[in-house]
Amino acid sequence: MANILAGHQRGIAGLGLRRGLMPAFQELLPGDIDFIEVAPENWIEIGGRYGRQFRAIAEKYPVYLHGLSLNIGGFSPLNTDLLLSIKQFMDDFDCPLYSEHLTYCGDEGQLYDLLPIPFTEEAVSHVAERVKRVQDVLGRRILLENASYYAAPAQEMSESEFINAVLAEADCDLLLDVNNIYVNSINHRYDPYEFLSSLSLERAKYVHIAGHYDEAEDLRVDTHGADIIDPVWALLDTAYERCGPLPTLLERDFNFPPMVEMLVEVDRIKRAQEIATRSASFLETNVLSL
Repeated sequence: MANILAGHQRGIAGLGLRRGLMPAFQELLPGDIDFIEVAPENWIEIGGRYGRQFRAIAEKYPVYLHGLSLNIGGFSPLNTDLLLSIKQFMDDFDCPLYSEHLTYCGDEGQLYDLLPIPFTEEAVSHVAERVKRVQDVLGRRILLENASYYAAPAQEMSESEFINAVLAEADCDLLLDVNNIYVNSINHRYDPYEFLSSLSLERAKYVHIAGHYDEAEDLRVDTHGADIIDPVWALLDTAYERCGPLPTLLERDFNFPPMVEMLVEVDRIKRAQEIATRSASFLETNVLSL
């Protein structure tokens, strides 16, 4: 398989594969999407009907992995068995990337939630060391996603300073979640565009975009269960201006509309990527002509 991450100038948009969407994925036509994303924990060693359906879909599309339970910020020992299973899964399906959340989700057991890591120098060192061990086991770089969060315990540095420090010390890449930036900007009262500019965007290799729920005027909840709103689309346009039209996933985890409606949002991603590509080409041509 060609290196998909290196070919993003033409625009690449994907859709998350969920079991509730399996029948709808059978309706897809060539060119509707460019890749699928799955949580490897949900598909490793799965057999039966779902296993057969997954393998059939994986033969049609590149498979990106986005983990849910690695617990990269926790203190429990890293699950080496899980990592080795993920490594084998990536080899079996030729997966171009594996990403995880910059959160913790376990202590002496699985908490089934993605909880914020304190923004401290101590936490930077702790997380970076665990990321390095993960990358050693997998034999490849991973991506960390800027997470949505609703409390900031023991905050000694800003969110972007913390993210940048972890990425630098661990020498890993960034999964840029545009909706999470917007949600956090409302909940924690900062400018999303300034936050975007403050990130180490040279490490961004992949983008997520999703809908969310308006709990209150000053509270947004990252649900992945609604359509994307215009301010988030606008933030995506700016991200493309600064990062290029990186491969981008439409996240939808429940409240599934008909596939044709989700493809409207996938097509909007592709259009935004095409506009960003044309703009970059125009600027490059005019700069070279000066």
